[in-house]
Amino acid sequence: MADPSSYRPQTGEIPTNPGVYRFRDPHGRVIYVGKAKNLRSRLNSYFANPAGLLPKTHAMVYAASSVEWTVVGSELESLQLEYTWIKEFKPRFNVVFRDDKTYPYLAVTMGEKLPRVQVMRGERRKGTRYFGPYTAGAIRETMDTLLRVFPVRSCSAGVLKRAQASGRPCLLGYIDKCSAPCVGRVTPEEHRALADDFCAFMGGEAKRFIARLEKEMGAAVAVLDYERAARLRDDITALRKVFERNAVVLAEDTDADVFALHEDELEAAVQVFHVRGGRVRGQRGWVVEKVEDFTTPDLVEHLLQQVYGEDAEVQGRLPREVLVPVEPSNAQDLAVWLAGIRGAKVDIRVPQRGDKAALMSTVRENAEHALRLHKTRRAGDLTVRSQALQELQEALELPVPLLRIECYDVSHVQGTNVVASMVVVEDGLPKKSDYRKFSITGAAATDDTAAMHDVLTRRFRHYLVDKTAQVEAAELVATPAVAAAGANGAAPGAAAPDDALSDTTTPAPRAKFAYPPNLVVVDGGKPQVNAAARALESLGIDDVYVVGLAKRLEEVWLPDSDFPVILPRSSQGLYMLQRIRDEAHRFAISFHRQKRGKAMTVSALDGVPGLGDSKRKALLAHFGSVKKIKAASAEELTAAKGVGPALAAAIVTHFSPGGEGGGSGDTVPAINMTTGEVLET
Repeated sequence: MADPSSYRPQTGEIPTNPGVYRFRDPHGRVIYVGKAKNLRSRLNSYFANPAGLLPKTHAMVYAASSVEWTVVGSELESLQLEYTWIKEFKPRFNVVFRDDKTYPYLAVTMGEKLPRVQVMRGERRKGTRYFGPYTAGAIRETMDTLLRVFPVRSCSAGVLKRAQASGRPCLLGYIDKCSAPCVGRVTPEEHRALADDFCAFMGGEAKRFIARLEKEMGAAVAVLDYERAARLRDDITALRKVFERNAVVLAEDTDADVFALHEDELEAAVQVFHVRGGRVRGQRGWVVEKVEDFTTPDLVEHLLQQVYGEDAEVQGRLPREVLVPVEPSNAQDLAVWLAGIRGAKVDIRVPQRGDKAALMSTVRENAEHALRLHKTRRAGDLTVRSQALQELQEALELPVPLLRIECYDVSHVQGTNVVASMVVVEDGLPKKSDYRKFSITGAAATDDTAAMHDVLTRRFRHYLVDKTAQVEAAELVATPAVAAAGANGAAPGAAAPDDALSDTTTPAPRAKFAYPPNLVVVDGGKPQVNAAARALESLGIDDVYVVGLAKRLEEVWLPDSDFPVILPRSSQGLYMLQRIRDEAHRFAISFHRQKRGKAMTVSALDGVPGLGDSKRKALLAHFGSVKKIKAASAEELTAAKGVGPALAAAIVTHFSPGGEGGGSGDTVPAINMTTGEVLET
């Protein structure tokens, strides 16, 4: 690992012009490509204080051994050169958008002498027109339907050669789903015209072909050629079936790509809907790992740069409009670059209202689902889980394998309704039966560190109680009297014949906190970690390790450490810690909302004159429910603490049939004002 000061260029050597720079590793490989309006300012930011860089940038600077730059004439030129170099060198520290799954495309090999229609996946080829992506079932059905109208060749090269050699077409030629250019039924020019029509229909010109066929059908009916008219009718039905399969979502003259993304600290999922002629013609998705310090506008800029740079080479066409969730960085130059690729103006817009904003919301939902699905699949992989646990153990230098991890999070709103959560992961998988919730009151609710100390103290105090109970139970079973009872056929733990243990009962171990974790993770930085460590130390527990995960920079803190442990952004161990922390946060938030909702409960007792909060609680504690309070007489009510004859009479009057709380005799339940749920009966 190189020291950045060993290859730092002199400040006066770096120009102040716009340009593109490359960091190289000791082997000469390009590991990062970036662009800058001012090269000197940008490059100096890497070397001024390397220790203060974000973890991912820190790793890149120390992995490099040299830096070089190229001056360009404008920011637009820097955008173009940056894309070219990223595509050429594929630097490992640059954002790379990877397909979240392999999509099938309907492809037409226009570069061949006899174009072929086929379903294709993987890398794209030059000279081939692509349509989609589609789901596997839909693409087969679409292709099968269109071949009856546009009988383009769909056979492989081997089948084509055999047909040409034998002079007989394949089965598709006999059933009229291929025009059989292999045996000369149509000329290569006529077959290419069919392929052009196929591409034009898939490109959004469906109405033109349907109108043409309808006109031909009318002409056939006029000359009483009903057989041809019937064939044309079936062709029209087939084209309409394909055309109407995609719902109209925007105006029919709209050609646009609608992008949306959903991100967290480590990854982002991107989805795009391809809208042509107002209809959704395809959908595509990517998942990207954030190995750079990118804002959302930066992420959008690199997304458009990579997607359309690639598409331009293989398709040569872009939509008139690109809808994005936020305006990308360097938007004006990006629009100029895309316009140069398309050969016409490209509008990059952020929809605010109307149908386009509604469609953007739908695409965003797809992105959220894609990221959840990606995380779920990643967490469910046994190999990945094992790798993550191993990475964590090595990075934290722990002497024991991480079989059980517990994570704690505190949730509140400005110090009110303070709660905490405990989530459990065993062998890398959540164990929801062991999740626990904590209510925090008194002095512990004053700040997060005090709350964390209180929660850890309570949890591990229970563990010590459980541990003592188990030890006592084991010792009890091992006593001679119990052993003798077992030898005589009595059940273990039963009374001995001499009744020596007749007054002894076996303690029942508590299942809730019976098993200690190998690692405790707290949501927070150095203060929270130290508070958790003090709680364990005060209880004399020294075999449970503690770390904290600070959310802003995803730093891992150890107790009494001045510097955090920096895990690589692509680390499976960091990903597992983040997933556990997010689950603890979710569980704490849900409990906090539940508790806050109960605090907003309106009870049927609230309308009783002179009945305050303390006396209402005393009544509920004495009778157990509002229903029993309503049924009680005035004399019975006075048995509750603090309730005198006058107040008891007021309560009876309130719940009488003619009173405010009685109505027609129906009971008035307590209602949660947040959810509308009936809480008391």
